[in-house]
Amino acid sequence: MKEIYIRHIAGLLALKDWQVENCASLFEDGDTIPFISRYRKEKTGGMDDAEVAEVRHWVDVFAEMEKRKETILKVIGEAGALTGELRAKIESCVSATELEDLYLPWRPKRRTRATAARELGLEPLADLLWNGKSRNPEADARPFVGDKVPDAAAALAGARDIVAERLSETAVIREDLRAIFRRRRVTASVTKAGRDSAEAAKYRSYFDFKMPLDRIPSHNLLAILRAQNEGFLSVGIDADAQKCGARIYYDFCQAQGYPAGGAAEQVKEAVADAFKRLLEPSISGEVLREAKEKADRESIRVFGENLRQLLLSAPVGQKRTMAIDPGFRNGCKIACLDEQGALLHHTIIYPHPPQNDKVKAIMAVQEMLDRFGIQAVAIGNGTAARETEDFMRRIRLPEGCKVWTVSEDGASIYSASEVARREFPDEDVTVRGAVSIGRRLMDPLAELVKIDPKNLGIGQYQHDVDQTLLKEQLEGTVESCVNAVGVNLNTASPYLLAYVAGIGPALAENIVAYRTEKGGFRSRAELLKVPRLGPKAFEQCAGFLRIPDGKNILDNTGVHPESYNETKALLSKLGLSLANVADGSIKDLIKQLDAYGKAKMADELGIGEITLSDIVSELLKPGRDIRDSLPKPQLRSELLSISDLQKDMVLTGTVRNVIDFGVFVDIGVHQDGLVHISQITDRYIKHPLEAVSVGDIVEVQVLDVDMAKKRISLTMKIKPVQ
Repeated sequence: MKEIYIRHIAGLLALKDWQVENCASLFEDGDTIPFISRYRKEKTGGMDDAEVAEVRHWVDVFAEMEKRKETILKVIGEAGALTGELRAKIESCVSATELEDLYLPWRPKRRTRATAARELGLEPLADLLWNGKSRNPEADARPFVGDKVPDAAAALAGARDIVAERLSETAVIREDLRAIFRRRRVTASVTKAGRDSAEAAKYRSYFDFKMPLDRIPSHNLLAILRAQNEGFLSVGIDADAQKCGARIYYDFCQAQGYPAGGAAEQVKEAVADAFKRLLEPSISGEVLREAKEKADRESIRVFGENLRQLLLSAPVGQKRTMAIDPGFRNGCKIACLDEQGALLHHTIIYPHPPQNDKVKAIMAVQEMLDRFGIQAVAIGNGTAARETEDFMRRIRLPEGCKVWTVSEDGASIYSASEVARREFPDEDVTVRGAVSIGRRLMDPLAELVKIDPKNLGIGQYQHDVDQTLLKEQLEGTVESCVNAVGVNLNTASPYLLAYVAGIGPALAENIVAYRTEKGGFRSRAELLKVPRLGPKAFEQCAGFLRIPDGKNILDNTGVHPESYNETKALLSKLGLSLANVADGSIKDLIKQLDAYGKAKMADELGIGEITLSDIVSELLKPGRDIRDSLPKPQLRSELLSISDLQKDMVLTGTVRNVIDFGVFVDIGVHQDGLVHISQITDRYIKHPLEAVSVGDIVEVQVLDVDMAKKRISLTMKIKPVQ
C-alpha cells in the first residue's frame, strides 16, 4: 500500500504508521480481522477488532481509489491534457472529492449551454475573457457574429456560458464553496404534495425547519432527507449568494488576474450565473450527501453497538426449555427442547379468548413440564404475552424452573426462512418460531446469527442509510461477536460456524458433514482432514473453535495451536503441566510468572509479552464464556398491561433499543417505554450509548402514559414520590 494512504489512515484513526502498514500487509496475506486482532497483537500494537476493521475499510477504499486514479489518468492522457503537475496532484490525492474535482473538466458530460457555445466557435472569445486579454468585450465579440450568432450580445452570452462552466469546474472554487456551505443552515419546507398528504403528517415538525448543518442530529437529517425522497419536503442549504459570488470572483482573480474594463463586468455576470445555475445545486447536493454520509456512519455505528450488545446477551445455558409463542385465536404454540436445543415435542394450547380452554391447557402444560424435565420457560413478548405470563402463574413449576420473557423480533422472519426450512423441513412456521424463542433464551448468539440483523428491532433509519456500509458493519459485528465468544466445534450449527474466521458457508457445511460422519472432532488438528479446509483456513479458524471434551485441554481454550509448544514450555518452566490446567490447580500461575519475570519468560519462549498475557489468561479459565459475567435475561414482570401503569411508578426493565434521541425499555407490558436522552442521566451526554446499552437491566420511573397513542414516557432519573 502506498505511503500516502498509510499516513492518511494513521492520522484519520489516531494510529501509528507502522500499525496501519502491518495491518495492510496482513490483509494482503489473507488474514481475517478476528485473527489479526486476537493473534497478531504484537504486529498491530494490540489493536482491537473494531480498529482493525476500520483499517480494513480504509484499505479497501483506497484500493478502489487507486483504480479510479488509473482510469482518470488514462482519460486525461488521451485528451492530451495530462501535465506533470496535474499527474502529481492526482497521484497525491487522498480525498475522493478532491480527485473528482481535478477530473471534472475532462469527465464526459451531457450536452450543456457551454457545449453549444463551443460548437458556435465562441471558445476563443471565452479565452479572452478568462485570460483577462479583453479590454473591450463588445468589440472583441463582433468578429464572432455570423449566421448562427446574430449579434455581439449573443456572442458574449455564449462566451459567458463557457466561462461559467469553467468556474464551476475549478477545484479551488468548489472547495471554498463547500467550506462556506458546511457552515450554513440546512432548510426544509413543505411541498404541495406534503400539504395535501395525510401520510406527510409524521414530518410536520420539519415543514418549516432550519438548523446549522454542523449541529443537526443525525436522526433529524435522515428524517428530512427521507421526506424529501418521498416528495413531502424541499431541502436545501441557505447559502448567501452575494458572499459566495464574491468568493468565486476572488478565487478567479487570484488565479487569472483581475480583469479590466468591461471584461470585469462580463466575468461577474458569468460568476453569478455559475453560482445560481451550476455551483449552488451541485455544492448543496454534495454537502448534503457528505452530511448524510456522516449521519449514516453514526446511525450504523449505533446499530452495530446495539447488535453487539444483543448478540452478547448472557445465555441461560443448556437447560431443557419450554418455549411458548403466545397468541389468542390461534392459541399458544409450545415447543419443548432438550439441552442442545433439539425439538422433543410441540403442541398448541388455547387458554385465552375466544376458546378459554384454561383447564385443559393447564393439564397439558403440567404434563409436559414433568415428562420432559423442563428447567426453564421462555415466553415470547408478542401478542398475548402478558396474558400467557399470567396463565403460567397458575402452573406448578418444577423446582428451580423459572419463567423468562424473550424478544420475538425477527422470529417470524426466521420461521419462514430457508434456514428454518432446512432445520425443520417437516414442521410449519408456528413450530419453528416457538423453537427460535426457546433457543434465544438458551444461547442468543447461536440463534440470532440466523436472522438478518435489520429484523431484530434494534436499528434506527436502517432503510435510509448506505446499505453497503450497513451490511459491512453488521456482518463485521456478528463475526466479531462469534469469534470473541468462541464456538463449540462439535455442536455448532453451520450458520454459526460460517461466521468463524476463515470458514464461511461452504466450509461450515463440510465441517458439519465430517462431524456427522465421524461422530465428532477429538482435536483441533483433525480439522485439517475436512475437505477443502487447508492450512490457511486452519490458521485463521482454529483458535476460535472449542472442543470441551477433547484429548487436549488447550483445544478448549483461546490458545492458538501455533502457540501450543510455547504454552507447554511456559508450564514446564514453572513446574506445571497441562494436567494442572485441566484440574484447575494453577491458580498461582500469575504470581509464579511474576516471580520468574514476564519479560524474561517471553524472551525465552520467543513470543511477545501481549501473547504471553493472553495465553496465561486462557490457562486460568479454560472453556470460559465471556458472556457469563453479563446480566442474565430479565425474569417475567408482575405487570400485566399498559393500563396497570401509574405516574411515578418505579419499575425494572430491559433496554431493547438505543437510538440517537433516547432508549426504548421493555417493562413487561408489551409496549416499550421511551426514556428521552435528557431523562437518562443528570450529566451531559452526546449519545445514549455513553450511558446504556441494549440488554442492560435498568430502573425507570413512569413520567406519563398516553393510552390513546399507547405511548409510555419514562425517566432513569428516579425521584422520590411526594
